Amino acid sequence: MLARSERPMPATALDPRTALVVIDLQKGIASFPTVHPMGAIIENARRLAEAFRHASLPVVLVTVTFSADGGDRLRSRTDVPQRAMPTTSDFAELVPELAAQPGDILIVKRQPSAFYGTELDLQLRRRGITGIVLTGVSTSSGVESTARAAHELAYNLTFASDAITDIDPAAHEFVMRRNFPRFGEVDSTDAVLGLLRR
Repeated sequence: MLARSERPMPATALDPRTALVVIDLQKGIASFPTVHPMGAIIENARRLAEAFRHASLPVVLVTVTFSADGGDRLRSRTDVPQRAMPTTSDFAELVPELAAQPGDILIVKRQPSAFYGTELDLQLRRRGITGIVLTGVSTSSGVESTARAAHELAYNLTFASDAITDIDPAAHEFVMRRNFPRFGEVDSTDAVLGLLRR
């Protein structure tokens, strides 16, 4: 049980220039077994994307993929081997529920963080973005890696807790309760939508 001071508190505000960043909600990854039903995660991300577009705020849709020869995959020595990724032709396609729009920012990454080796920071800064609402999969990999980088780059972070999931229950719980509150504020999709309407 966490001490009261370690429990996530309700989100207090969104910066006037906040972007929604959706991590790896793509066909190849949406098929993985996750802690929470993927349909609910996608639906909450969809609701957020729709609201951000309505508010004329950026929606960033991030996917992960690799070149055909796999030459751009990470190959460092680790105790736990990397998860095998499917090689289907539609692996990197966004789930259709997100209904990507022409004004959305599409980012392709080759590793967990959506910032490393991509133009995400440039795209956000040139639009005057100072805050990020983060959603997607997986909590302990792509979402956490992106959150750490965003925190180090001084973005104000808000996590939509019911629009984030993982394949590992223990990892999801630890990151949500111990790490994310150190990087930003954690609250529900409904709470984020309420802040957006203020």
